Amino acid sequence: MKRFLIVLLLCAFGQLDAQTYEVGIFAGGANTIGDVGRTNYVLPSDIAVGGLFKWNVSKRYAWRASMIYGKFTADDSKSSTSSRQQRGFVADNSILEASAGLEFNFVEYNLHKLGPAFTPYLYTGVTYFRYDYNYFDAGRMIDIGQKDGSFAIPMTVGAKLRLNQFLILGAEIGARYTFTDNLDGSNPKKLNVSQQLGNLPFGNIFSDDWYVFSGLTLTYTFGRKPCCDNFQ
Repeated sequence: MKRFLIVLLLCAFGQLDAQTYEVGIFAGGANTIGDVGRTNYVLPSDIAVGGLFKWNVSKRYAWRASMIYGKFTADDSKSSTSSRQQRGFVADNSILEASAGLEFNFVEYNLHKLGPAFTPYLYTGVTYFRYDYNYFDAGRMIDIGQKDGSFAIPMTVGAKLRLNQFLILGAEIGARYTFTDNLDGSNPKKLNVSQQLGNLPFGNIFSDDWYVFSGLTLTYTFGRKPCCDNFQ
């Protein structure tokens, strides 16, 4: 009984030192949903790579931070919409994002017990990203060599599986709802290039753009094993 009380006290006062951390990589593809090209939610047109860090504060929740770089090409000729096919615009862009938020596991995910550990998960938080600020002139996208930044809300669904004591493999699809309508050069308000060139914004100017990163994660776990796990 005395030993049990000592263990409870150690767990109560040492909880912050008993967390598990993860650091790893993300690799996959990127696509956008806007006013140029296809409107498929998940159909990568180019690569996306980055790194991520997780702080597992419990078996259900983890604080997460990541930085991901991705590129995409939106091509009207590949759209299923006839009006876009006839227009024939092609928009290229690249995105560098930093994101932080909370990851929620659907089932308890104990990284310290032997045996397999698998769970679907959700992630959301806040994202800030930088992208190329472009516009269209006479049907061609013009790159003015400037960057712009905006915020986005990430909405990610995924699943992860522990491969062994230290490695975790995951697969996820993460859509970002942005607060800009110019990822595809369709609504360049900031530089007033529409007024200078006599061109008007095109597409749905009342709907902001989305972009999607989908791919695999591989993380390495480290950190102290919670003392309470020895008595479960």
